[in-house]
Amino acid sequence: MRSLVVIGGGPRAAGLLERIAAQSPTLDLAVHVIDPFPPGAGRVWRRAQSPLLRMNSMAEDVTVFTDASFDGVGPVRPGPSLSEWGDVDPASFPSRQVQSKYLAWFFDHVRESLPPNISVTVHSARALKVVGNWVWLDNGESLQADVLVLALGHLDAEPEPEHLKLAEHASEHGLVYVPPLYSADADLSEVTGDVVLRGFGLAFIDLMVLLTEGRGGRYERVDGLLRYVPSGLEPRLFVGSRRGVPYHSKTGYRLQGTRPSLPYFFTAEALKSDLDFRADVWPLMAKEIAWGYYHELFTGHPGLVRMPFVEFATSFAGLDWYSDEMRELELLAVPDPADRIDFERLDRPLTGLTFSSGEEFQDHLRAYIEADVARRSDPRHSADLGAFLALLSVYGQMAQVMPHDGWWHGYFSYLASGPPPDRLEELLALSRAGIVRFVGADMWVDAVDGAFLAGSPTTPDVVRANGLIEARLPTHSLSRTADPVLQSLRAVGDVSEDDAGLVRVSPEGRLINDRGEEDPTRFAVGPYTTGRAFAAFARPHTNAPAFRQNDVLAREILKVLGD
Repeated sequence: MRSLVVIGGGPRAAGLLERIAAQSPTLDLAVHVIDPFPPGAGRVWRRAQSPLLRMNSMAEDVTVFTDASFDGVGPVRPGPSLSEWGDVDPASFPSRQVQSKYLAWFFDHVRESLPPNISVTVHSARALKVVGNWVWLDNGESLQADVLVLALGHLDAEPEPEHLKLAEHASEHGLVYVPPLYSADADLSEVTGDVVLRGFGLAFIDLMVLLTEGRGGRYERVDGLLRYVPSGLEPRLFVGSRRGVPYHSKTGYRLQGTRPSLPYFFTAEALKSDLDFRADVWPLMAKEIAWGYYHELFTGHPGLVRMPFVEFATSFAGLDWYSDEMRELELLAVPDPADRIDFERLDRPLTGLTFSSGEEFQDHLRAYIEADVARRSDPRHSADLGAFLALLSVYGQMAQVMPHDGWWHGYFSYLASGPPPDRLEELLALSRAGIVRFVGADMWVDAVDGAFLAGSPTTPDVVRANGLIEARLPTHSLSRTADPVLQSLRAVGDVSEDDAGLVRVSPEGRLINDRGEEDPTRFAVGPYTTGRAFAAFARPHTNAPAFRQNDVLAREILKVLGD
């Protein structure tokens, strides 16, 4: 009997097993899945986390199954989306505990669908090291692997020098410092008083929830306005970041026009040669996203434009995004500046703005957030949804054709991976209650005797706090990995990293050692690899890259095993 060892039992591992099952292999195979967390959900989606934490995707936008859009070699095996499986409101944002149940059910479903010649054993343990074709676990077991797959998910990293210095400062001065962590893993028990949060993305939203509602506070609506009723146990949160604003709200409407055909301009064919990201790739990405935006504006809201879509589309196709002629076309076709897309304004909305006082800035940012929530809830602005769909398409294409670009990933997350709109309503309520204070853009932090200081060029105010929380995920690289398996492989040169610190793999997912050689029997998949950070689940009917990647990997594994 042949053996397949998969280190990591989260949704990516479950998806890989589903693709193996779909191939209906005939060989006798023992599959071993190693993870200290429950199979299917894994660490990030485990049920043992606060019920207050929610997904930032609607239930109808989450599936782990292939469908008719799938163009991989393996067969389509359809199944229910999260909303269909859980009988929940398709437009709701379910708790992570609900998603955990869905993923656990999926793992069991896949396990039961395997033919009798394939067995699956789950080891509730942590893999410590890989030596040759043996995997050693922290419970004393060792497993022999004919094929090894690392499906490690999102990984921790050893602290950066700055974080070590800040932690040392906090210890010496009786302060609180929380380094970059997954919010559900963070120990917030000592967080009290005035606390600076560095980061304004989804990690901040999670921390905001845990430090307010999680401390016994509650919300009530009075005359249509959401009001926060404190428990008295909340710290005061001072939040800032490079942009100084939160991620954009998720949209709450459907397309009003026809769905754009994507990809349209940003295709693998257009990206075949070696290109510079800023000079060549980003302008093409911007044009693709703008195409999705204007396609919806023209087909869904013809009263907002003054040109037939066919005429606009013909001119649009022949112009470079940053050309003067493109700006002239927008001016001619779209009369209201609010209906034109401006990527630079979206990226840095506080650029060039300063305020004479912190209070003036609080008013400004509350108005900005209110406008964002209103826009993302008003079908009149459904062109934003067209841009969102194009963003998703570009993200999937980009991951396959270009090296990792940190700016693009951050920009994508800022525009497309924001919180549900009601989370921003809660942020506004907390701001009005004085629990949250906005610091500004390009926030700086300094460690001084007995405190952390924070400020921004946006306002003259300087915050003095007794705590600092890094409201972001750890930045992983192979050279700083905290994962013992990767450490053991790196120590003997069996893995290598690219310039961004990602584990190098071949297009099929094989590990590449420090001599540039592909490993014939070891594979890796996930956000820590050059195979790209495809989500392990996806929106239905999108021919999800992760499902295609799983399909390729499953076929390669079975080929190596001799099926």
